[in-house]
Amino acid sequence: MGISKPQLYRKISALTGRSPVSFICDIRLQKALSLLKENKYNISEIALEVGYNNPSYFSKCFNEKYGVNPSQIAI
Repeated sequence: MGISKPQLYRKISALTGRSPVSFICDIRLQKALSLLKENKYNISEIALEVGYNNPSYFSKCFNEKYGVNPSQIAI
């Protein structure tokens, strides 16, 4: 991208008001939510698709953000 890590951190923080890590996690979980609503894949496949290697950790993060388990949405 042509900028240093600290500069990238400052720019993302200024634009979003969040750290880059939390911003990326939110984007990944939004993608997971849309995949769950499509009902094409199971939860472990979606977890791997959005970058979580551990489906149980994915479920924990998803529950913290949306307040429901991914299995409740995938019904």
